[in-house]
Amino acid sequence: MTDPLIDDVQALLDKEKGDERILKQIFRACENNEVISNYERNYVRNLVEKYLGRASPVEEKQQEKPVIPDVVFSNTPAKQKITTTQTTYPQIVKLKSNNTKMGLGIGGALLAIIVIIGISLSGISPIEFDSSQITGDSSSTLSIQTDLSTYQKGDIISISGTSTTSGKLNLSIENQEGQLIWSEQISVKSDGRFSTLAIAGGSGWDQSGTFTIKVENHLETKSKTFSFRA
Repeated sequence: MTDPLIDDVQALLDKEKGDERILKQIFRACENNEVISNYERNYVRNLVEKYLGRASPVEEKQQEKPVIPDVVFSNTPAKQKITTTQTTYPQIVKLKSNNTKMGLGIGGALLAIIVIIGISLSGISPIEFDSSQITGDSSSTLSIQTDLSTYQKGDIISISGTSTTSGKLNLSIENQEGQLIWSEQISVKSDGRFSTLAIAGGSGWDQSGTFTIKVENHLETKSKTFSFRA
């Protein structure tokens, strides 16, 4: 079902009100039935009240449709919370590491031998294989990425990734001084993917530097850095 927010976004685009890039990004998210953050809904609602002179009907729809709650963080520093999360499940990580890596190592070696024999019989020169690509790290349950590696103030940051666990994920962004400047809690889709948008601006985005995006799924934490120019 298409999000009713799309009608308000279209009206604002027709009247050339608000930031066109942000509104078009939200419009595409509505068409593709992707997760839209509370920050973006509030942005559209404020524009509707200011330029269209009416209350957005999205507020009534949100009473029927569950809204993703905002993440509430305690005063504990973010780095300390990550350490606690990683040490809560030490047995799960140990159980996967030895048996899985052993099985992958044997299976990878057999696969390499079969491929080399086949290449030799066909008269093609053998290709060197990177052992790191064969073994891999199957114990990871999370991945996270951004659409760009560098952003400027006012840019839209597209965040996506995968999780082998269902339920809620906690996303956050820290600036170069380790201060929490953005957070959101989203749900993992049925295919294991997740995605959301954030705007590079506001409190904590005053200085250029290397910023860090983090995602937690109660089993582990993954992070990715990007450059920001104020």
